[in-house]
Amino acid sequence: MGLTILVIGSGGREHAIAQKMIQSPNVKSVYCAKGNAGMKKDGIQLVDIAEDDHSGLIKFARENGIDWTFVGPEIPLLNGIVDDFTAAGLLAFGPLEAAAFIEGSKDFAKKIMKKYKIPTANHQTFSDFAKAREYVIENGAPIVIKADGLAAGKGVVVAETIEEAIEALKDMLQENKFGSSGAKVVIEEFLIGEEFSLLAFVREHEVYPMVIAQDHKRAYDNDLGPNTGGMGAYSPVPQISDEMVEEAIETIVKPTAQGMVAEGRSFTGILYTGLIATDTGPKVIEFNARFGDPETQVVLQRLESDFAQIIDDLLKGKQPDIQWKQEGYSLGVVVAAAGYPDDYEKGYPIPDFSDLETAQVYYAGVKEVAGQLVSNGGRVYLVEASGESLVEAQEVVYKLLNNTDTKGTFYRKDIGFKGLK
Repeated sequence: MGLTILVIGSGGREHAIAQKMIQSPNVKSVYCAKGNAGMKKDGIQLVDIAEDDHSGLIKFARENGIDWTFVGPEIPLLNGIVDDFTAAGLLAFGPLEAAAFIEGSKDFAKKIMKKYKIPTANHQTFSDFAKAREYVIENGAPIVIKADGLAAGKGVVVAETIEEAIEALKDMLQENKFGSSGAKVVIEEFLIGEEFSLLAFVREHEVYPMVIAQDHKRAYDNDLGPNTGGMGAYSPVPQISDEMVEEAIETIVKPTAQGMVAEGRSFTGILYTGLIATDTGPKVIEFNARFGDPETQVVLQRLESDFAQIIDDLLKGKQPDIQWKQEGYSLGVVVAAAGYPDDYEKGYPIPDFSDLETAQVYYAGVKEVAGQLVSNGGRVYLVEASGESLVEAQEVVYKLLNNTDTKGTFYRKDIGFKGLK
């Protein structure tokens, strides 16, 4: 018969998740709510129900014989969508609201790390501007200012000067630039080292790590410009040693999963740990309660096992079989709307990528107008290629993008270069 699956979300991450699921011989059909028009090219069926319409999604799952639902984005998780599906007697993969809070509050995440001795930057939380300002002046720059709540990857300011830090504090604490997300801020020391993302399938105490990736957060080449939701990624990351990854799994990911169980907030789902490789070992920058975007688009390319079967096994209490490619690289470059992450333009036609043999395109901020895909969001699409070497994967992506009409958009020209040094 085969599984019928519902994926919740509409970005490039959900495109990659749904596409990987549909490749499984055990899967009959994959629906995505709301999805985006670009997904239809891969045979993914779109469902016009918003991700915050829990009762509508539950009704759809019941009426369409959905075997289980995979939740992509953080907001429905933090709004308790898995709790609601569970209460309705339906299977859904993702953490319950109480566990997703590890992403919903940076202050909460820091308290967990402190309690369970998980290595992270020195930090303090403030809701009072004058006290926060005083702390910044005492500690000097560079220093990192983070909005406590969700801000779509943009609520983090790496301040190079004290003035810049104070400006960020004003934006968050006085001018409510991030609304209630910035009513509290976490101020932390600036750590030096290479960043990497370590994702893992987690089922309460059990941790199944994925291959690592490196995201590029800044908008422009050479890590300049404002923070974004991510401009590109590659996997694996040659300059991060296996020992460093192993240490991160043993001293960070496993103790976090166990700590959440001990707190009565057992985590089942995808735990994303953003890390920095410092001279004294790996330290946590952030936790997310779901797959990262754009890391998903490269990490899932490295998965050899049947992705849908892994999720099915995790949901049904079975031992999953998880195998990763040992050779080669995957690299993805985000094409974003001109002006992103600030105000950006929409409505530019998207090139026809239908005859690609060497690369994949994952769509995000797109819609269909008179049969033509046009840009409709900040991050429009991502082009991914795999190769035996990082250079080979890079060359395929950039050759394709350089020969494509990318009017009204921009992309970084240096994704993956850190891995070549």
